[in-house]
Amino acid sequence: MFLKEIALRSFRNWEGQKVEFSPGLNLVTGKNAQGKTNLAEAVFFLCTGFSPFAGREKQIIAFTKDEAEIIGKAETAFGGVTVDIRLFSGKRKQIEINGTPVKKAGDLLGNVNAVFFNPDELKMIKEAPADRRRFLDVAISQLRRPYFYELLRYNKILEQRGRLLKDPDEELVKETLSVWDAQLADAGSYLAVCRKDFIEKLAPRAKEAHSVLTNGEENLEISAETRFSSGTKEEIAAEFYEILRENYERDRRAGFTTSGPHRDDLKIEINGNDVKTYCSQGQKRTSALSVKLAELEIMKDAS
Repeated sequence: MFLKEIALRSFRNWEGQKVEFSPGLNLVTGKNAQGKTNLAEAVFFLCTGFSPFAGREKQIIAFTKDEAEIIGKAETAFGGVTVDIRLFSGKRKQIEINGTPVKKAGDLLGNVNAVFFNPDELKMIKEAPADRRRFLDVAISQLRRPYFYELLRYNKILEQRGRLLKDPDEELVKETLSVWDAQLADAGSYLAVCRKDFIEKLAPRAKEAHSVLTNGEENLEISAETRFSSGTKEEIAAEFYEILRENYERDRRAGFTTSGPHRDDLKIEINGNDVKTYCSQGQKRTSALSVKLAELEIMKDAS
């Protein structure tokens, strides 16, 4: 896959400019505050439909402007693709792929793939499990579009189940909770299978990349911290459903669902030591880079 060009209008400090890329390695150079990172952000937005930095899309529209636009042209294994994204300060963004409007933002995923790395990626190593789950979710969603929609479905069901658990009507909760349990187990089992497959591809590639970066002096190991590390989708769904039933009293007291893929984590170790807790800042940076290089190889294999 090769991104040939990107045109930006009112995207941060970019106004009416087009950048053409060549196959292979491209270097973007310039002084501080000239828009180098903004260009990288635009490329990632073109591929995923969201920013790795901004919490709201309005933040990436240039000051004094009410809308922005990103147009990218790429060559993929399946032919040429043109993506046009328009952002508005007062309404939802509009996306066209090869001139055809798409109704769902998730339909953008997988048309052009990107791996984004910047200093903030250290959160994946240093901070909470949610940051590592986010890494998994973004990467897998680009590779498997249905994963994105199942993730949305899972989170909606999780929210509904949480509301029900807080309901003071005990009879109502017991009568209806099983419906939500079955749906949550179905969606969660799909997420678990996809994450398992991705981590199995990620771990050996990250191990190899880290060995190269450290001249073979360090051994990087990545594994999943989850209740659902093996089994088919059907087997995991059945297991998850039983766990939800067994945890009813605990979940009821807590007011939320205490087990499931939303509690998953990645275990990342160097020479048997947990990177987050025991390793140096340099080792954390190298680990983060190794993981992103592994993600890159997986994307290359897919596209």
